[in-house]
Amino acid sequence: MASTTQTPTAEPFLPSRRSLKALREASAGCRGCELYRDATQTVFGEGQRTAPMMLVGEQPGDREDVEGKPFVGPAGRVLDESLSEADIGRDDVYLTNAVKHFKWRQGRGKRRIHERPAMEEVRACLPWLEAELQAVDPEVVVCMGATAARALLGPKVRVTKDRGGFVEMTGGHLATATVHPSSLLRIDDPDQRRLARAEFVRDLSGAAARLA
Repeated sequence: MASTTQTPTAEPFLPSRRSLKALREASAGCRGCELYRDATQTVFGEGQRTAPMMLVGEQPGDREDVEGKPFVGPAGRVLDESLSEADIGRDDVYLTNAVKHFKWRQGRGKRRIHERPAMEEVRACLPWLEAELQAVDPEVVVCMGATAARALLGPKVRVTKDRGGFVEMTGGHLATATVHPSSLLRIDDPDQRRLARAEFVRDLSGAAARLA
């Protein structure tokens, strides 16, 4: 087995064949960092191989960890509703996360509370995300939240300042940043929540408008 005692990385676990099917199967055995120890399973990306748009979040949540699919929990419902408002079909995008295992701490009772992955863990998982980008080859990549944005666009990106703008990544993909849909769930004031939701939908619509 590949040693992960030095710098954690998933690179040794990637298959020689880089199709989505081969990547998904190989990711189930990833031990590139320590997050796999407390996670139920790897949650790989999901969507069409030829999807023109890729949406990248931070990491799976509790429901995603249990079901093995990305964006099936509360944030996923917000995303589905927002995609619909932006006239984007979920089947027309590829959904994934910067980190493929759920990082959590124990709350009261059996509740598992989300913890943001460390940048070392994000970097360790980056080979999977880069392989997904190569396999899908989307026209536009939407980084949802700071973790995804920094993983793909660098440490200087600030979602609140840079959201809605576009940069060209290596490989020719256009990338943009926006908030993570889970952030909308944390807004208590109904008016502020509606405004934030409208801004999120506008960002998604702006990304769709850049498709050829």
